[in-house]
Amino acid sequence: MKGKSCLRTGCFVFVLVPVIIAVLFFAFFRSSHDLPDRFVLTVPLGGSLEERSAESSPVPYLMQGESLSFQDLLFLFNQAAGDKRIDTVLLEIGGLRTSPAKITELREAIEKVRAGGRKVVAYLHSAEDSDYLLASACDSIVVERGGYLLLDGLKAESLYYTTPLGRIGVTFQAAQWKKYKSGVEPYTRTAASPEYIEQINALLDDVYADYIGYVSKRRGISRDSLESVINNVALVSAAKAVKLGLADGVATIWELKRATGRRISGKEPEENDRLFVQADRYRETLDWPVKASGSEAVAVITLSGPIVRSVGSSAMSVDEGTDVGMLRRSLDAALSDKEVKALVLRIDSPGGDALASSDMLQMLDSAAVKKPLVVSMSGIAASGGYMAALAGREVYAMPLTVTGSIGVYALKPDISELARKAGLGRDVVTRGRFADANTVFKPLEGEAYEKFIGASGDIYLDFIGKVAASRKMSVAEVDSVAGGRVWTGRQAKQKGLVDHAGGLFAAVRAAQRLAGMDGSKQPQILLYPEQKSWFQMLLDGNPQDIVGSLERMAMRRVLHEVAPQSPYSAMLRMHEMLMRSGEVELLAAMPCEIIIR
Repeated sequence: MKGKSCLRTGCFVFVLVPVIIAVLFFAFFRSSHDLPDRFVLTVPLGGSLEERSAESSPVPYLMQGESLSFQDLLFLFNQAAGDKRIDTVLLEIGGLRTSPAKITELREAIEKVRAGGRKVVAYLHSAEDSDYLLASACDSIVVERGGYLLLDGLKAESLYYTTPLGRIGVTFQAAQWKKYKSGVEPYTRTAASPEYIEQINALLDDVYADYIGYVSKRRGISRDSLESVINNVALVSAAKAVKLGLADGVATIWELKRATGRRISGKEPEENDRLFVQADRYRETLDWPVKASGSEAVAVITLSGPIVRSVGSSAMSVDEGTDVGMLRRSLDAALSDKEVKALVLRIDSPGGDALASSDMLQMLDSAAVKKPLVVSMSGIAASGGYMAALAGREVYAMPLTVTGSIGVYALKPDISELARKAGLGRDVVTRGRFADANTVFKPLEGEAYEKFIGASGDIYLDFIGKVAASRKMSVAEVDSVAGGRVWTGRQAKQKGLVDHAGGLFAAVRAAQRLAGMDGSKQPQILLYPEQKSWFQMLLDGNPQDIVGSLERMAMRRVLHEVAPQSPYSAMLRMHEMLMRSGEVELLAAMPCEIIIR
């Protein structure tokens, strides 16, 4: 067996080395050809827009066709805004499934590109509200010939598992701090509570008002006319979209590119014309992620996905989240780099494990003593995600960032009825009065149940105490806006939970200011967690790293094709935590997701 394993590794290296040499030659040949003096930058936009890519490709150019991450797009548009070689930015938009705040921040990035003198054109495949909302930031909108716009408004959807789980003999006991912390409801109720409905309505009101206001202003149509389309038409053909003023033209992508090529070059574009440059190709030619004008740096540390104790090693998991060890390694690297003068914590997380969130805050507080730390909230920074934000000297959020949800809940599964139905016998011998209290085979009772309630209450009191100390508020003031209540960034600023409205680059500028850096210079931006490139993996001399990275990339590709992005993806990890054992799970997590479709 040992010889076979060595042979397999040897064969891998024997095959890989020629491939790497060929790729190096291809990379050198390709990089030796500069971009044209005038070109069209084409950018695909769709999917969930993950905050950062899970990892870099182990082999150059293998990542082509992969969706750009949200931060990739922000940095790409930031550089494109000042690139005079770019005549037009062509956005091919379709199938966006992302948060309102991310769409808003992308709109601002597109507006910056337009302000830089670049023409921005949106090409819509069969589009829904999110696609159209983003497209409205562009100079013009072209709808795919034969396509349509599905403008039917916004919705928030929740699933309730209490009845189906009860039918097979599974129930849950819950501790909820407090009544607005509705994450327990899918396991304890059959429909939404009044408190949950109140919160969701408030969030949707804010998002819908932004949607109607922004689109009507950009397209020069009345709010009433737009709402009439949503409520009375909904499914709009391409031709009718132009007639209603919702779009500027109808074309196939081939027709649009030929027309754009003629406008720029004055002649019919050829099939192999270099006039159109794909976003990933353009990125390869840039100083990434920014073109710095000095040696001083700002470290951008991303906390993305559910907060968990350990991300584990499963290659099957697409959205594993952030654990304490990952954050610690990022902070250690940033703090030990003498060029790094300030830190920006970029949060896109619904929260998660309450104790892991507390550990992260402790580490961040310690780091903030050594170097100024500014927080930038992305699509969501709620519950445990908001707890991490308390380390920031200044906190920035987009107007539609989902934040707050300051609260804790605990769930304890009970499968005693399932065991009875299955005829499963059980005999237990214990030492200690509570040794068998926390078991999946019976509910908590008496003093054990009181301890269950008390533990989550203690964590809640600790949570609001941390908020009070960080935000310079009294505990009573925090409690009045906590208890699980969810706020948009705009509302959170009014409540004193965040300091400023703004995106990632506003937070970077604030970090520069707090560190006393020269504001006239563009600092280096170092991104953490660090992602090893294929070349670093090769130099490390461990082919298994490359093999593992290739396997995970292939798995993500397969899962994306077989099961496209689910609107519940960020919550699946939390549900997995609840169901994997009979242990009590103490969670500081959002009860739902708000996704614009």
